[in-house]
Amino acid sequence: MPLLDVTLESIQAARTRIAGRVRRTPVLASAALDALAGARLYFKCENFQEAGAFKARGATNAVFALAPAELRGGVVTHSSGNHGAAVARAAQLRGVAARVVMPEGCSPAKLRAVRDYGGEVLLCAPTLAAREAMAAQLAAQFGAAFIHPYDDPQVIAGQGTIALELLEELPDLDWLLCPVGGGGLVSGLAVAAKALRPAIRVAAVEPAGADDAHRSFVSGVLAPPPLPVTIADGLRGALSARTFELIRRHVDDVVTVSEAAIVHAMRTLWQQLKIVVEASSAVPYAAVLERRLELRGARVGIVLTGGNVDLDALPWARCADR
Repeated sequence: MPLLDVTLESIQAARTRIAGRVRRTPVLASAALDALAGARLYFKCENFQEAGAFKARGATNAVFALAPAELRGGVVTHSSGNHGAAVARAAQLRGVAARVVMPEGCSPAKLRAVRDYGGEVLLCAPTLAAREAMAAQLAAQFGAAFIHPYDDPQVIAGQGTIALELLEELPDLDWLLCPVGGGGLVSGLAVAAKALRPAIRVAAVEPAGADDAHRSFVSGVLAPPPLPVTIADGLRGALSARTFELIRRHVDDVVTVSEAAIVHAMRTLWQQLKIVVEASSAVPYAAVLERRLELRGARVGIVLTGGNVDLDALPWARCADR
């Protein structure tokens, strides 16, 4: 399979394939947040997406792109939560079984979401190697199609449909910001955005405690992932060769943010936009708060990736009031 097989055409095909199966999500803005940033901020709210996160796009595209013969054993994936729920939902829509490998200690809310969509959850040690090994074993055992969380051209193309929608609504954006974990989201967004608006600048943001994308981008060599230490559980994945190459070709910057800024961003978005977003989702806005990019006077699109929060464990409940 070619490494760089994600194109504007494959993203447009994904949009057709998932039409009616995912939502076109709204864009919110806030004069107060604009004044604070010194820029015009437009928040693409994938926290309102089916299954509560942008992952519904890529998973739905990947599952519905498969031929019936490829689905006789159902599908299998590994996930910290949102991708697993999205695959389970897509499998339910397609009428096939879904098995999802999840790390011990993951969010109870995300566990419930997978099960609510009919997915079978299998827990493993909280490492990427353990997740990959168990998923491979299950795929072989059941003859199931493996849906990778991000290293899959159909998954990446599905995520890229976000940029198609955002640039239809706001064709003159100067910047597009999103989180980065495994790199599937920013890869799809950047391919679509650069094809439609070559002048746009695309930036990926990750926690400082899970900074392999930043180190890889700066060095030009795919860096081994650290043992991630971050509240942003959805960003603990590592770049693949495919997503790293797409980022090198189409992304303008990769920056990191502190844990304190992530928590502050979650709280600020709740206070100002009146929406709940998970920690991973708040990471790009944290970069705005920490002035990690030069955005003054710019029109900035920010992808809020998900809203599957365990409300019994909100992070600022343990922090001093700001």
